[in-house]
Amino acid sequence: MVRVGIVGATGYGGAELIRLLAGHPQVEIANVYSSSADGEGLEKTFPHVSGLGLPKLLPIDADSMSKANDLIFLATPAGVSAGLSPQLVESGVKVIDLSGDFRLEKGDVYKAWYKKEPAPASFVEQAAYGLTEWNQEQVAGASLIANPGCYPTATLLALIPLMKSGWVKPNSWIVDAKSGVSGAGRGVSLGVHYSEINESIHAYKVGSHQHTPEIEQELHKHSGVETIVQFTPHLVPMTRGILVTAYGQLSQEVSQAQIQELYEATYADKPFVRVRPAGSHPHTKEVYGSNYCDIAIHVDQRTGRVVLLSVIDNMMKGAAGQAVQNMNVMFGMPEKTGLPLVPVFP
Repeated sequence: MVRVGIVGATGYGGAELIRLLAGHPQVEIANVYSSSADGEGLEKTFPHVSGLGLPKLLPIDADSMSKANDLIFLATPAGVSAGLSPQLVESGVKVIDLSGDFRLEKGDVYKAWYKKEPAPASFVEQAAYGLTEWNQEQVAGASLIANPGCYPTATLLALIPLMKSGWVKPNSWIVDAKSGVSGAGRGVSLGVHYSEINESIHAYKVGSHQHTPEIEQELHKHSGVETIVQFTPHLVPMTRGILVTAYGQLSQEVSQAQIQELYEATYADKPFVRVRPAGSHPHTKEVYGSNYCDIAIHVDQRTGRVVLLSVIDNMMKGAAGQAVQNMNVMFGMPEKTGLPLVPVFP
């Protein structure tokens, strides 16, 4: 059994990790940690976990954490992991970081987009970017994993095959992304107030969202081509789910059937990416509560563009589900272990 600790257990990401790991056949939730609820039972914050026999919440202390766990999940705000992860890794504990502290390879880029001091460069260099479908070998051998952001996960799984093919002009990508409110976390603010967001949709951080350089970095890494992406996120009045609609200008004449075949071949052995039939329009509801990413391809011959539709559950494939998938690979377990294979519907 892998002894697992969860830091940030009182947040949405932590709660989702507990839901998944409580039923994982090869994991023991050994410890849960919080900076705000030390000594309390987690059921006080989340009554839905009552009866699981979870340990009391403990304060965050690297020394004691390193002795009591084989793996630590850090479901913390940006900036926390940058200081904590190096201490844990140096003590021999494996770490999966759900924040953005180790995703960007260049410290100056992190500082510019996150407005925080970057993690030590030596640890950023050794961190594996946990987009499992494209980095499985690195994930398997890593002690520190940077779990991808929710928007980048849905975007990269859709864009990488075409970027590698050379069939789309690299700087032509326009990514329109829409997310449920849980992506903003559990904190209370006017921006997620019910009466402010209900029956409304709006764009935010236009041209300045911190996931933009992450998307560009990974597209460059897998295609070898420097890429600028026009990325615009939107908040929609639902709890879970992300829909990415990505538009790319074709660089040559390519048919729908060719691109469909490319995607089906690329993801044939990837259990959590489902390439939908040509002409499909996937709904976020169709992946709700699951670790799937559903992708559909549309070629518009009139405009010479390809339109990619990609849906995920932002709390699952966009966060906790992908983290568990990475843990499975990291510890040599079957990739699907402990992850629900049927979405919640309706």
